[in-house]
Amino acid sequence: MNSNINTDVMPLAERMRPKSLDKYLGQAHLVGPDAVLRNATDAGALPSMILWGPPGVGKTTLARILADRIGLPFHQLSAINSGVKEVREVISRAKSGGMFAGKSILFIDEIHRFSKSQQDSLLGAVEQGWVTLIGATTENPSFEVIPALRSRCQIYILEHLSIEELELLIKQAIEEDIILSSRDIEIVERDALMRASGGDARRLLNIIEMVVQSVPSGVVEVTNQVVKDLIGSTAAGYDKGGEAHYDIISAFIKSIRASDPNAAVYYLARMIEGGEDVKFIARRLLICASEDIGNANPTALVLATSTFQAVERIGMPESRILLSQCVVYLASSPKSNASYIAIKDAQALVQETGDIPVPLHLRNAPTSLMSKLGYGKGYSYDHDAPSGFSEQECMPAGLEGKQIYNPGDNQRENSMRSHLKSLWKEKYGY
Repeated sequence: MNSNINTDVMPLAERMRPKSLDKYLGQAHLVGPDAVLRNATDAGALPSMILWGPPGVGKTTLARILADRIGLPFHQLSAINSGVKEVREVISRAKSGGMFAGKSILFIDEIHRFSKSQQDSLLGAVEQGWVTLIGATTENPSFEVIPALRSRCQIYILEHLSIEELELLIKQAIEEDIILSSRDIEIVERDALMRASGGDARRLLNIIEMVVQSVPSGVVEVTNQVVKDLIGSTAAGYDKGGEAHYDIISAFIKSIRASDPNAAVYYLARMIEGGEDVKFIARRLLICASEDIGNANPTALVLATSTFQAVERIGMPESRILLSQCVVYLASSPKSNASYIAIKDAQALVQETGDIPVPLHLRNAPTSLMSKLGYGKGYSYDHDAPSGFSEQECMPAGLEGKQIYNPGDNQRENSMRSHLKSLWKEKYGY
């Protein structure tokens, strides 16, 4: 640490930033004994890599430690305020670095914020080995990093810190930090601290620092209420444009599909607390009502449609009640994806067989020429047939008897199956 830096101004999280792997908390799968990154630095070699993980788990710190362990110059850029020009300047310095030419670390924080052209500007330097790239991202590299750059980098996943690791971090801060160690700090309760941190070490240290600063002298007692009073309600970790958005909506729909109303309402609450657009949620319920419930309970689609219309008219906060009612109903309904499978299979069949002519008897004959050509000839109007069923063939030539819709195994569709079997006998295998 630079002795000229005023530690009273430097945030606690910065003061506690570890300088070695032995002091680094978490990510044992990457830096523990015989783990890949420890072994790589011990061997004096480091591949270009993308460090992917949530905020506050030590991506930047790890990059600095890795560079220090192999003794290479460390160039850091932030994708928020850097562009192609800055990237090229760093690469140029790395190429002309004397004894370190081609042996520099280029660390780019939030690399997912780089555009395609900005990421393209890195390819040559990484390919030629002019720099070893370490990119840090909170977003899934599969979506946010171009394939050409991904193929040149190893992707390492960093995980949320465990409760035990966070507790150890608190202990280290209280015992080792130059400021906190001079105070009488008692951690009475930890629950609110842990919930508020969300596994983010930086946020945890910031909260502890806020609590300590709120008590100018005397004993500092950290309780759940003190933490809540200082930070207010803790918003759920949810980025409407990020991976959490997709993870939570996926868990939400899959919970409904799994007939688990408890989990479904929980994920609904996660989205609402995260500020998700309620119309987006209502649209997904519409899709779910048809795709996952379908004719096992056709009323589900009616309710989902009504919910969407009501949400549009009412808005928040009342819309949360409507959404909860619909979610519970859908999750508690019998499930069938038979209609969804039917249209998928029908589309695959069309792609395979092409434009087979429609049978003549099913074609309209709006002109006399069409009538002479046999359009509509032999068509049976089913309502005029006994029991409203004519038994006429409707599939094109070559597809006669091809079964596409297979009713689901539920009360309603079993009834439909019985009805269809009574009509078509063994033709469609019902």
